[in-house]
Amino acid sequence: MLSEKMQQLINDQYHRELFSANQYLAMSSYFLQEDLDGFANFFRVQAEEELMHAMKQFDYLHEVDGKIEHGPIDSPSNTFGSLLEVFEEAYKHEQLITKHIHEIVKVAMQEGDFATHQFFQWFVMEQVEEESTMRTLIAKIKLIDGNKSALYLMNEELMKRKAEAEENAA
Repeated sequence: MLSEKMQQLINDQYHRELFSANQYLAMSSYFLQEDLDGFANFFRVQAEEELMHAMKQFDYLHEVDGKIEHGPIDSPSNTFGSLLEVFEEAYKHEQLITKHIHEIVKVAMQEGDFATHQFFQWFVMEQVEEESTMRTLIAKIKLIDGNKSALYLMNEELMKRKAEAEENAA
C-alpha cells in the first residue's frame, strides 16, 4: 500500500498532467489563430499525450489501492507573444514536470516503494524525450529567424506528428 505522502505526490502529479494538457491546448489554439496548423497540431498531440500520462497515473493509483482526489486545475496561459515564446514556455514547463517526477522517484526510493519507483521510470525517460524535443524545436525556430519559407516547411513537418499509441507508451 502507498504511503499517504506518496499518494499525495501522485495525485499532485496527476493534476499537473491535466494542467499540462490544458496548457498545450491553449498553445494549439494560439497557433490556430496564427494560421499555423502544423504548430497547432504539434501542441494538440502534446495535449493528448499529457492526458494519457494522467490516465496512466490514475490507473496506477487504483491498481495499488490508492485513490485519486479530484480537485481544481489551474487555468493555463492564453496569451503568447511569439512563436519562440510559446516553445520556451513549453520547455520551462517540461523542466518543471521533470523536477516533480524526479521528486516522486526520490521519495519512492526513500520509502522502499519499489513498485512506484519502477512505474515512474517510464516517466523519467519520457521527460528526457520531452525536454530534448522542446530544445530541438527551439533551436530550429531560432534558425528560421523570420524566414517565411523555413517557417512554412517547419509547419508542414509538425503537421505530420501523430499521437503515440498508448500500448507503445507503456
